[in-house]
Amino acid sequence: MTSSHTDCHFCLQSLRGRKYALRGENAYCVPCYDSLYANPCEECKQPIECNSKDLAYKGRHWHEGCFRCAKCSRSLVEKPFAAKDEVLLCTECYSDEYSSKCFHCQKTIMPGSRKMEFKGSSWHESCFVCQYCRQPLGTKPLITKDNENYCVPCFEKQFAHHCYACKKVITSGGVAYHDQPWHKECFVCAVCKTQLSRQRFISKDEYPYCVDCFSKFHAKKCAACKKPITALGDAKYISFEERQWHGECFSCAKCSVSLVGQEFLTQQDDILCHRCGSA
Repeated sequence: MTSSHTDCHFCLQSLRGRKYALRGENAYCVPCYDSLYANPCEECKQPIECNSKDLAYKGRHWHEGCFRCAKCSRSLVEKPFAAKDEVLLCTECYSDEYSSKCFHCQKTIMPGSRKMEFKGSSWHESCFVCQYCRQPLGTKPLITKDNENYCVPCFEKQFAHHCYACKKVITSGGVAYHDQPWHKECFVCAVCKTQLSRQRFISKDEYPYCVDCFSKFHAKKCAACKKPITALGDAKYISFEERQWHGECFSCAKCSVSLVGQEFLTQQDDILCHRCGSA
């Protein structure tokens, strides 16, 4: 700017026919303005004179020609850039030095783009998808299997066990029976429906029974005491022709000696030790 009627506010020299700068309501000749108010350049440390372009970022100032990437020296004027430890870098150099690599595609996640993080790894938003349906996972619940991520519906469809009884997905816990998965609450006695997951049971025709129901409806009866033979745990029984005995009931009908593992004779419905049968 030029003027023919004002003086420099600082040195009081006439500004007539000279360039000057305004600060507030006061006019200054260029040398006075630069000495009083010019910002020092972060790069070259020289004043940024009033006839030069002053580029500012977070309270710091640069000459237009000094505003460059600290690594490759390319100009950052009107270009995207990033700062690391107060050093300015173009986006390419910043990405090479500091940006995360996408766990899926192994390409750089550029500054300013949305990054998804899960279990210590990073993804591009477009790469963080369900392995099966390829829909973005975002912040939805997910399940990981063999380093691949799945939305819950797809995981259940592909991998989850379905209860043999109710056919619904088993999300936690469960019982394995005859190589089939069951919910704990579905694994019940075939007769009385008592839950069997934490008690002893007996299997018959692919169905589980509590001990009481099995004894009542399916267990064979001891030929001696007429009580059910459950063969549960360490119990032993003896079978001969079409009759069965508890191990402790298989004894001579006359002298009551145990016949388990011994020779015996039959007399009508009785079993006898060799001595009593030969008498």
